Amino acid sequence: MNLKKLFKKPVDRPIEGVIKADDEASLRLEIEEYVLTNEVAKRLESFLDAYNTYEGANGVWVSGFFGSGKSHLLKMLALLIENRKINEVSALELFLPKCVDNEILSGDLKRAAAIPSKSILFNIDQKADIISKTQIDALLAVFVKVFDETCGYYGKQPYIAQFERELDHDGLFEKFKDAFKTLAKNDWDWGRVRTSRVTSFIDQAYSQVTGQNASGILDKFRADYRLSIEDFANQVEAFLNRQSSNFRLNFFVDEVGQYVADNVKLMTNLQTIAESLATKCRGRSWVIVTAQEEMNTVLGDMSRQQSNDFTKIQARFANRMKLTSADVAEVIQKRLLMKNDEGVELLSDVYHSHANNFKTFFHRFGIFFR
Repeated sequence: MNLKKLFKKPVDRPIEGVIKADDEASLRLEIEEYVLTNEVAKRLESFLDAYNTYEGANGVWVSGFFGSGKSHLLKMLALLIENRKINEVSALELFLPKCVDNEILSGDLKRAAAIPSKSILFNIDQKADIISKTQIDALLAVFVKVFDETCGYYGKQPYIAQFERELDHDGLFEKFKDAFKTLAKNDWDWGRVRTSRVTSFIDQAYSQVTGQNASGILDKFRADYRLSIEDFANQVEAFLNRQSSNFRLNFFVDEVGQYVADNVKLMTNLQTIAESLATKCRGRSWVIVTAQEEMNTVLGDMSRQQSNDFTKIQARFANRMKLTSADVAEVIQKRLLMKNDEGVELLSDVYHSHANNFKTFFHRFGIFFR
Protein backbone atom coordinates (compact mmCIF):
# COMPACT_ATOMS: atom_id res chain seq x y z
CA MET A 1 0.00 0.00 0.00
CA ASN A 2 1.10 3.57 -0.73
CA LEU A 3 2.16 5.17 2.56
CA LYS A 4 -0.02 8.25 1.90
CA LYS A 5 -3.11 6.05 1.80
CA LEU A 6 -2.63 4.85 5.37
CA PHE A 7 -3.62 8.17 6.93
CA LYS A 8 -7.10 9.45 7.74
CA LYS A 9 -6.35 12.88 6.24
CA PRO A 10 -4.01 13.76 3.36
CA VAL A 11 -0.52 14.13 4.79
CA ASP A 12 0.39 16.69 2.14
CA ARG A 13 -2.52 19.03 2.93
CA PRO A 14 -1.57 22.62 3.83
CA ILE A 15 -1.53 23.20 7.58
CA GLU A 16 -1.21 26.67 9.09
CA GLY A 17 1.50 26.40 11.70
CA VAL A 18 0.56 29.62 13.53
CA ILE A 19 -3.06 30.48 14.31
CA LYS A 20 -3.73 34.22 14.36
CA ALA A 21 -6.57 35.66 16.39
CA ASP A 22 -7.58 38.22 13.75
CA ASP A 23 -7.32 35.89 10.72
CA GLU A 24 -10.76 34.88 9.43
CA ALA A 25 -9.67 33.45 6.08
CA SER A 26 -9.84 29.79 7.07
CA LEU A 27 -12.18 29.53 10.05
CA ARG A 28 -13.85 26.30 8.97
CA LEU A 29 -10.51 24.62 8.29
CA GLU A 30 -9.18 25.76 11.66
CA ILE A 31 -12.16 24.20 13.45
CA GLU A 32 -11.88 20.97 11.47
CA GLU A 33 -8.13 20.76 12.12
CA TYR A 34 -8.46 21.45 15.84
CA VAL A 35 -7.55 18.45 17.99
CA LEU A 36 -9.41 18.13 21.27
CA THR A 37 -6.95 16.42 23.61
CA ASN A 38 -8.05 14.64 26.76
CA GLU A 39 -6.50 17.27 29.02
CA VAL A 40 -8.03 20.19 27.13
CA ALA A 41 -11.41 18.44 27.25
CA LYS A 42 -11.19 18.29 31.06
CA ARG A 43 -10.25 21.95 31.29
CA LEU A 44 -13.06 22.91 28.91
CA GLU A 45 -15.53 21.09 31.14
CA SER A 46 -14.30 23.10 34.12
CA PHE A 47 -14.50 26.42 32.23
CA LEU A 48 -17.92 25.72 30.74
CA ASP A 49 -19.27 24.75 34.15
CA ALA A 50 -18.17 28.18 35.43
CA TYR A 51 -19.47 29.97 32.32
CA ASN A 52 -22.87 28.28 32.46
CA THR A 53 -23.29 28.79 36.21
CA TYR A 54 -21.61 32.12 36.96
CA GLU A 55 -20.43 32.52 40.55
CA GLY A 56 -18.32 35.69 40.48
CA ALA A 57 -15.10 34.84 38.60
CA ASN A 58 -15.47 36.19 35.08
CA GLY A 59 -11.80 35.77 34.03
CA VAL A 60 -10.08 32.84 32.33
CA TRP A 61 -6.28 32.51 32.13
CA VAL A 62 -5.03 30.21 29.34
CA SER A 63 -1.30 29.50 29.67
CA GLY A 64 1.34 27.41 27.93
CA PHE A 65 4.68 27.63 26.15
CA PHE A 66 5.11 28.99 22.62
CA GLY A 67 3.46 26.65 20.11
CA SER A 68 1.29 24.86 22.67
CA GLY A 69 -1.95 25.90 20.94
CA LYS A 70 -3.15 28.74 23.16
CA SER A 71 -4.24 30.97 20.29
CA HIS A 72 -6.00 28.09 18.53
CA LEU A 73 -7.90 27.20 21.70
CA LEU A 74 -8.81 30.86 22.33
CA LYS A 75 -10.15 31.15 18.79
CA MET A 76 -12.19 27.96 19.15
CA LEU A 77 -13.71 29.24 22.39
CA ALA A 78 -14.62 32.59 20.80
CA LEU A 79 -16.32 30.86 17.86
CA LEU A 80 -18.09 28.21 19.96
CA ILE A 81 -19.38 30.51 22.71
CA GLU A 82 -20.85 32.85 20.09
CA ASN A 83 -21.84 29.82 17.97
CA ARG A 84 -20.86 31.76 14.91
CA LYS A 85 -22.09 30.75 11.46
CA ILE A 86 -19.31 29.69 9.12
CA ASN A 87 -20.36 29.04 5.54
CA GLU A 88 -23.96 28.58 6.73
CA VAL A 89 -22.90 25.98 9.32
CA SER A 90 -22.64 26.80 13.03
CA ALA A 91 -19.30 26.44 14.79
CA LEU A 92 -20.95 24.11 17.29
CA GLU A 93 -22.07 21.71 14.55
CA LEU A 94 -18.53 21.56 13.20
CA PHE A 95 -16.99 21.02 16.64
CA LEU A 96 -19.37 18.54 18.30
CA PRO A 97 -18.08 15.45 16.41
CA LYS A 98 -14.79 15.94 18.29
CA CYS A 99 -16.48 15.23 21.62
CA VAL A 100 -18.86 12.47 20.52
CA ASP A 101 -17.48 10.22 23.29
CA ASN A 102 -17.84 12.90 25.97
CA GLU A 103 -21.51 13.57 26.65
CA ILE A 104 -20.79 15.94 29.54
CA LEU A 105 -18.60 18.22 27.41
CA SER A 106 -21.04 18.00 24.51
CA GLY A 107 -23.93 19.01 26.75
CA ASP A 108 -21.97 21.88 28.34
CA LEU A 109 -21.01 23.22 24.91
CA LYS A 110 -24.62 23.16 23.78
CA ARG A 111 -25.72 25.03 26.91
CA ALA A 112 -23.01 27.68 26.48
CA ALA A 113 -23.72 28.14 22.77
CA ALA A 114 -27.44 28.53 23.53
CA ILE A 115 -26.70 31.69 25.54
CA PRO A 116 -26.81 34.59 23.04
CA SER A 117 -23.45 36.33 22.97
CA LYS A 118 -20.91 38.34 21.00
CA SER A 119 -17.21 37.45 21.04
CA ILE A 120 -14.58 40.16 20.65
CA LEU A 121 -11.38 38.32 19.69
CA PHE A 122 -8.13 40.23 19.27
CA ASN A 123 -4.36 40.13 19.66
CA ILE A 124 -3.63 42.90 22.12
CA ASP A 125 -0.27 43.91 20.61
CA GLN A 126 -1.78 44.23 17.12
CA LYS A 127 -4.74 46.27 18.32
CA ALA A 128 -2.58 48.55 20.42
CA ASP A 129 -1.38 50.44 17.30
CA ILE A 130 1.02 53.11 18.59
CA ILE A 131 -0.37 53.02 22.12
CA SER A 132 2.68 52.86 24.38
CA LYS A 133 2.79 50.35 27.21
CA THR A 134 4.26 53.09 29.36
CA GLN A 135 0.99 55.01 29.23
CA ILE A 136 -0.93 54.53 32.44
CA ASP A 137 -4.12 53.58 30.58
CA ALA A 138 -2.53 51.57 27.73
CA LEU A 139 -4.43 48.34 28.43
CA LEU A 140 -7.75 50.10 28.88
CA ALA A 141 -7.21 52.00 25.62
CA VAL A 142 -7.05 48.72 23.70
CA PHE A 143 -10.23 47.39 25.35
CA VAL A 144 -12.04 50.65 24.59
CA LYS A 145 -10.85 50.55 20.98
CA VAL A 146 -12.12 47.02 20.23
CA PHE A 147 -15.39 47.70 22.04
CA ASP A 148 -15.99 50.92 20.08
CA GLU A 149 -15.30 49.07 16.81
CA THR A 150 -17.77 46.35 17.80
CA CYS A 151 -20.41 49.01 18.41
CA GLY A 152 -19.74 50.46 14.94
CA TYR A 153 -17.90 53.54 16.18
CA TYR A 154 -14.45 54.85 15.22
CA GLY A 155 -12.06 52.92 17.45
CA LYS A 156 -8.85 54.65 16.37
CA GLN A 157 -9.90 57.94 17.97
CA PRO A 158 -11.91 57.40 21.19
CA TYR A 159 -13.17 61.00 21.34
CA ILE A 160 -14.71 60.59 17.86
CA ALA A 161 -16.27 57.32 19.02
CA GLN A 162 -17.71 59.19 22.00
CA PHE A 163 -19.08 61.87 19.67
CA GLU A 164 -20.78 59.12 17.63
CA ARG A 165 -22.03 57.33 20.75
CA GLU A 166 -23.74 60.44 22.11
CA LEU A 167 -25.43 61.11 18.77
CA ASP A 168 -26.52 57.48 18.65
CA HIS A 169 -27.87 57.64 22.20
CA ASP A 170 -30.00 60.63 21.20
CA GLY A 171 -31.22 58.86 18.06
CA LEU A 172 -29.44 61.36 15.81
CA PHE A 173 -26.45 59.42 14.48
CA GLU A 174 -28.07 58.23 11.25
CA LYS A 175 -29.46 61.71 10.60
CA PHE A 176 -26.02 63.20 11.19
CA LYS A 177 -24.43 60.76 8.72
CA ASP A 178 -27.04 61.63 6.10
CA ALA A 179 -26.51 65.36 6.64
CA PHE A 180 -22.74 64.98 6.45
CA LYS A 181 -22.96 62.98 3.22
CA THR A 182 -25.14 65.66 1.63
CA LEU A 183 -22.70 68.41 2.59
CA ALA A 184 -19.37 66.63 1.96
CA LYS A 185 -20.46 64.49 -0.99
CA ASN A 186 -18.83 61.56 0.83
CA ASP A 187 -20.06 59.25 3.58
CA TRP A 188 -19.15 59.58 7.25
CA ASP A 189 -16.75 56.57 7.19
CA TRP A 190 -14.68 58.57 4.72
CA GLY A 191 -14.96 61.77 6.72
CA ARG A 192 -14.08 60.51 10.19
CA VAL A 193 -10.57 59.46 9.15
CA ARG A 194 -9.80 62.98 7.88
CA THR A 195 -11.68 65.17 10.36
CA SER A 196 -9.20 68.04 10.24
CA ARG A 197 -10.05 68.54 6.55
CA VAL A 198 -13.84 68.39 6.91
CA THR A 199 -14.37 70.32 10.15
CA SER A 200 -16.86 72.73 8.61
CA PHE A 201 -19.01 69.93 7.22
CA ILE A 202 -19.02 68.20 10.63
CA ASP A 203 -20.08 71.39 12.38
CA GLN A 204 -22.81 72.11 9.84
CA ALA A 205 -24.19 68.57 9.93
CA TYR A 206 -24.15 68.58 13.75
CA SER A 207 -25.96 71.93 13.85
CA GLN A 208 -28.63 70.67 11.43
CA VAL A 209 -29.53 67.54 13.41
CA THR A 210 -29.22 68.98 16.94
CA GLY A 211 -30.49 72.51 16.35
CA GLN A 212 -27.44 73.88 18.19
CA ASN A 213 -24.82 76.28 16.87
CA ALA A 214 -21.65 74.17 16.65
CA SER A 215 -18.17 75.46 16.02
CA GLY A 216 -15.25 73.07 16.36
CA ILE A 217 -17.52 70.45 17.98
CA LEU A 218 -14.95 67.66 17.70
CA ASP A 219 -12.30 69.83 19.34
CA LYS A 220 -14.60 70.13 22.34
CA PHE A 221 -15.08 66.36 22.50
CA ARG A 222 -11.30 65.90 22.27
CA ALA A 223 -10.71 68.36 25.11
CA ASP A 224 -13.40 66.83 27.34
CA TYR A 225 -12.62 63.15 26.69
CA ARG A 226 -11.19 61.19 29.61
CA LEU A 227 -10.42 57.48 29.77
CA SER A 228 -11.94 55.65 32.74
CA ILE A 229 -12.36 51.96 33.53
CA GLU A 230 -15.63 52.77 35.27
CA ASP A 231 -16.96 54.60 32.19
CA PHE A 232 -15.89 51.68 30.00
CA ALA A 233 -17.74 49.21 32.22
CA ASN A 234 -20.81 51.46 32.18
CA GLN A 235 -20.72 51.56 28.37
CA VAL A 236 -20.50 47.76 28.20
CA GLU A 237 -23.42 47.52 30.65
CA ALA A 238 -25.46 49.96 28.53
CA PHE A 239 -24.68 47.91 25.42
CA LEU A 240 -25.83 44.70 27.15
CA ASN A 241 -29.01 46.35 28.41
CA ARG A 242 -29.99 47.03 24.79
CA GLN A 243 -29.75 43.30 24.02
CA SER A 244 -31.83 40.38 25.27
CA SER A 245 -31.88 39.82 29.04
CA ASN A 246 -29.25 37.04 29.06
CA PHE A 247 -27.01 38.34 26.24
CA ARG A 248 -23.25 38.31 26.91
CA LEU A 249 -20.32 40.29 25.53
CA ASN A 250 -17.03 38.42 25.96
CA PHE A 251 -13.47 39.64 25.38
CA PHE A 252 -10.97 37.06 24.08
CA VAL A 253 -7.49 38.58 24.39
CA ASP A 254 -4.48 36.86 22.84
CA GLU A 255 -0.96 37.29 24.30
CA VAL A 256 -2.00 39.47 27.22
CA GLY A 257 0.69 37.93 29.43
CA GLN A 258 3.41 39.15 27.09
CA TYR A 259 1.81 42.62 26.99
CA VAL A 260 1.48 43.16 30.76
CA ALA A 261 4.53 41.18 31.97
CA ASP A 262 6.73 43.03 34.51
CA ASN A 263 4.38 46.03 34.47
CA VAL A 264 2.55 46.23 37.78
CA LYS A 265 0.22 49.01 36.59
CA LEU A 266 -0.92 47.13 33.48
CA MET A 267 -1.52 43.98 35.53
CA THR A 268 -3.57 46.00 38.02
CA ASN A 269 -5.58 47.54 35.17
CA LEU A 270 -6.33 44.07 33.79
CA GLN A 271 -7.67 43.04 37.17
CA THR A 272 -9.69 46.25 37.52
CA ILE A 273 -11.22 45.87 34.06
CA ALA A 274 -12.31 42.30 34.85
CA GLU A 275 -13.55 43.35 38.29
CA SER A 276 -15.52 46.33 36.97
CA LEU A 277 -17.13 44.24 34.24
CA ALA A 278 -18.09 41.65 36.86
CA THR A 279 -19.57 44.28 39.15
CA LYS A 280 -21.52 46.12 36.45
CA CYS A 281 -22.48 43.21 34.20
CA ARG A 282 -22.77 40.34 36.73
CA GLY A 283 -21.52 37.50 34.59
CA ARG A 284 -22.64 38.92 31.26
CA SER A 285 -19.14 39.98 30.24
CA TRP A 286 -16.12 37.65 30.48
CA VAL A 287 -12.41 38.27 29.90
CA ILE A 288 -10.53 35.25 28.51
CA VAL A 289 -6.79 35.79 27.99
CA THR A 290 -3.72 33.82 26.89
CA ALA A 291 -0.19 34.02 28.26
CA GLN A 292 2.99 32.05 27.72
CA GLU A 293 3.36 31.64 31.45
CA GLU A 294 1.18 30.83 34.42
CA MET A 295 -0.16 33.84 36.26
CA ASN A 296 2.25 33.50 39.18
CA THR A 297 5.22 33.60 36.77
CA VAL A 298 3.89 36.70 35.00
CA LEU A 299 3.47 38.46 38.32
CA GLY A 300 7.09 37.67 39.20
CA ASP A 301 8.74 38.61 42.48
CA MET A 302 6.66 41.06 44.44
CA SER A 303 6.67 42.68 47.82
CA ARG A 304 4.18 41.57 50.45
CA GLN A 305 1.97 44.60 49.74
CA GLN A 306 2.00 43.91 45.99
CA SER A 307 1.18 40.26 46.65
CA ASN A 308 -1.83 41.34 48.69
CA ASP A 309 -2.91 43.66 45.88
CA PHE A 310 -2.77 40.82 43.39
CA THR A 311 -4.95 38.43 45.39
CA LYS A 312 -7.88 40.10 43.61
CA ILE A 313 -6.65 39.31 40.11
CA GLN A 314 -5.91 35.71 41.06
CA ALA A 315 -9.45 35.40 42.39
CA ARG A 316 -10.94 37.14 39.34
CA PHE A 317 -9.03 34.84 36.95
CA ALA A 318 -9.77 31.74 38.99
CA ASN A 319 -10.54 29.72 35.87
CA ARG A 320 -7.15 28.44 34.66
CA MET A 321 -6.39 26.38 31.55
CA LYS A 322 -2.76 25.24 31.28
CA LEU A 323 -1.55 23.59 28.07
CA THR A 324 1.38 21.18 28.36
CA SER A 325 3.83 19.32 26.11
CA ALA A 326 1.66 16.23 26.52
CA ASP A 327 -1.14 18.10 24.74
CA VAL A 328 1.22 18.88 21.83
CA ALA A 329 2.27 15.22 21.50
CA GLU A 330 -1.38 14.16 21.43
CA VAL A 331 -2.19 16.83 18.83
CA ILE A 332 0.57 15.55 16.56
CA GLN A 333 -0.65 11.98 16.92
CA LYS A 334 -4.28 12.81 16.19
CA ARG A 335 -3.83 15.62 13.67
CA LEU A 336 -1.04 14.18 11.55
CA LEU A 337 -0.66 10.47 12.30
CA MET A 338 -4.26 9.25 12.65
CA LYS A 339 -4.80 6.23 10.36
CA ASN A 340 -7.89 5.28 8.38
CA ASP A 341 -9.62 1.92 8.92
CA GLU A 342 -7.63 0.21 6.18
CA GLY A 343 -4.39 1.63 7.55
CA VAL A 344 -5.22 0.53 11.10
CA GLU A 345 -5.95 -3.02 9.92
CA LEU A 346 -2.76 -3.24 7.87
CA LEU A 347 -0.50 -1.75 10.54
CA SER A 348 -2.08 -3.88 13.27
CA ASP A 349 -0.97 -6.99 11.39
CA VAL A 350 2.53 -5.56 10.96
CA TYR A 351 2.71 -4.63 14.63
CA HIS A 352 1.65 -8.03 15.91
CA SER A 353 4.10 -9.71 13.56
CA HIS A 354 7.12 -7.59 14.54
CA ALA A 355 6.38 -6.14 17.99
CA ASN A 356 9.16 -8.14 19.62
CA ASN A 357 11.70 -6.89 17.09
CA PHE A 358 10.95 -3.14 17.27
CA LYS A 359 13.44 -2.47 20.04
CA THR A 360 16.23 -4.06 18.00
CA PHE A 361 15.17 -2.21 14.83
CA PHE A 362 15.14 1.18 16.53
CA HIS A 363 18.46 0.50 18.27
CA ARG A 364 20.17 -0.37 14.98
CA PHE A 365 18.67 2.63 13.18
CA GLY A 366 19.86 4.84 16.00
CA ILE A 367 23.41 3.60 15.60
CA PHE A 368 23.23 3.98 11.82
CA PHE A 369 22.05 7.61 11.90
CA ARG A 370 24.56 8.81 14.52
